[in-house]
Amino acid sequence: MFGRIGPMELILILVIALIIFGPKKLPEIGKAIGNAIREFKKHSSKVSEDLEDAVSGANEDPKIESAKKAGSDSEDKKKA
Repeated sequence: MFGRIGPMELILILVIALIIFGPKKLPEIGKAIGNAIREFKKHSSKVSEDLEDAVSGANEDPKIESAKKAGSDSEDKKKA
């Protein structure tokens, strides 16, 4: 019942917004909402990436990682 917004409901909402805010403020409000949504998406994707990095880092064996680092350090010394 309340889950679907059809074209008539959307038009009604836009007309009410136009009456309340006026034609000059409506583009500014739309731009502000667009910027807020863009920032939210950017930050939520950043949080998702951080969580994936933390989970993948927790799943790796620390002994293997330290061995990889030690191996790369010895290779650097051989080159020098």
